[in-house]
Amino acid sequence: MAQKHAVMTQDMLAELRARLGIEFKPERPFFNTQATRDNIRKYSDGIGDVNPLYRDEEYGRKTKYGCMIAPPTFLLSVFHPISHGLPGIHGWHAGNDFDMQTLIRQNDDITYTITPLDIVEKSSQMAGRTWIQYNLVKYFNQRNDLIANRRCWTVRAERTAAREKRKYASTPKASYTKDELDAIYRDIENEEIRGATPRYWEDVEVGDEMTPVVKGPLTLRDIIAWLMGCGSPHIRAHRIAYERAKRHPAVASLAAEEGETDVVELVHMHEDVASQIGLPGAYDYGAQRSCWVAQTATNWMGDDGFVKKFYVEIRRFNFIGDTTWCRGKVTRKYAEGNEHLVDCELWAESQRQETTAPGRATIALPTRG
Repeated sequence: MAQKHAVMTQDMLAELRARLGIEFKPERPFFNTQATRDNIRKYSDGIGDVNPLYRDEEYGRKTKYGCMIAPPTFLLSVFHPISHGLPGIHGWHAGNDFDMQTLIRQNDDITYTITPLDIVEKSSQMAGRTWIQYNLVKYFNQRNDLIANRRCWTVRAERTAAREKRKYASTPKASYTKDELDAIYRDIENEEIRGATPRYWEDVEVGDEMTPVVKGPLTLRDIIAWLMGCGSPHIRAHRIAYERAKRHPAVASLAAEEGETDVVELVHMHEDVASQIGLPGAYDYGAQRSCWVAQTATNWMGDDGFVKKFYVEIRRFNFIGDTTWCRGKVTRKYAEGNEHLVDCELWAESQRQETTAPGRATIALPTRG
């Protein structure tokens, strides 16, 4: 049962373009508003990060920070959805570019503003006419210090056009032999967290590789854990859901199997809803995979490192059943002012040996001096 979906109009584009360059602060917070012990831990649970710096209050007290801190991508639990406007036009979270200014410390209160930057028409194999929507999100702490600038972008496309193109229709569902699963589990167990042992800048060489962080095989459980730690733009319960649907009727999707109207986020959980946009199955959130890629860097750098910049593009879908190896290597080592920095290439790679999310990071490391 295929639902009739919205089509892009010039009026919709004009309405969105009228907002470009105008900074606004949302009336309602998205999800986390404070980096409490529990919120940082729940975020870490949501992405499968066992680093004690982000989970153990007593451990945090013994570090140079004197408290727990949050990883840079905790900000995505403060606000990650970016496909505002264009009601009924599907959005795929396609990338993030973080410029970090300061740490997120335990009990920091965090607010944010959004500035729509641009919308650019493209053509894609996925859906024909598509539009890339660019936004700037600024995050602040309770002292009004800028924590980070996050430039982010979303691919917008008509759902019917995506369904008719069926670019990914021939993608086979993941399956594994026992030996292949055992190899995945070994890689999971081999994950290395540098932790309290400093990674000194002097000891790093260009070409050094990071120990992979393995996520998968992806299950519905992993999607639910992400939502528990990082929130959802649309998933609410009972009267709250009803009132939200009244305010935003165009965000509704259709779970055809049940014949019930529901939120379009079910593309991440329900194969039938994903099929309405031409996909063979449910898939992860783009923001979710961004967090996994960043974890490769935070694992590697140790407690004393600081991620100054982090960039990632979501290039391909990661379906239920797929496995992702998040990898990285050092590409440059240099000093800038009083900082000792390394640039790293990062990427997410599937069991099909496809790069699904290329990225990069700049990390400040401690020195022996």
